Amino acid sequence: MRTKIELAGWLREDHFKLFNSFEEPYFSINVDVDVTAAYAKAKELGVSFYLYYLYCAITAINKNESFRYRAINDEVFLYDRIDVTHVVLRPNGTFGFGFVPYVPTLEEFIALAKADTDRILTTTGLDLSIPHENIIHFSAMPGIKFTGLTHARSFAFKDSSTKLSVGQVTEVHGKKMMPLSITVHHGLTDGLHVGQFIDLYQQLLNA
Repeated sequence: MRTKIELAGWLREDHFKLFNSFEEPYFSINVDVDVTAAYAKAKELGVSFYLYYLYCAITAINKNESFRYRAINDEVFLYDRIDVTHVVLRPNGTFGFGFVPYVPTLEEFIALAKADTDRILTTTGLDLSIPHENIIHFSAMPGIKFTGLTHARSFAFKDSSTKLSVGQVTEVHGKKMMPLSITVHHGLTDGLHVGQFIDLYQQLLNA
């Protein structure tokens, strides 16, 4: 479900109108997160490390209201739930877009993600029927230790979904560190909110 935000008098009215008028309203921040505890926890539970940190990411997104806003036709809506579409690599080197609805438990999330991944691995091409409003875009490049990242996108398509990308895990002073790129619509989200997301994501990874 979603709730329409009345722009008149909204705390972010001026910010939204300014940045939403830009051809490129997005900005990106790149940081490293500590996944030492998350890696150990996933191994202890016998679950995919990738799905574990993906679950932590979508949980942190849903707990931060600013990441549940979406701009649609110059209007703003607050969604009750944000789901995730992510890149699934096939053995032949192509990829497909997976879709996992947000659920509050790790076990259910992993079950849904595995079933969806199996579907993609047995099909070809791209499934573009995935809902594009209340989602985030997530991708992982485990072979690249990046310090910056940009996304391919059509400026003709007015998008406002958050985009998260992660890279290669490396050992730094005994800790497992993973690069994280966060790309957000500045009309809906500021650096303050990105910082709050990073802090919460790190807390969930440490749990």
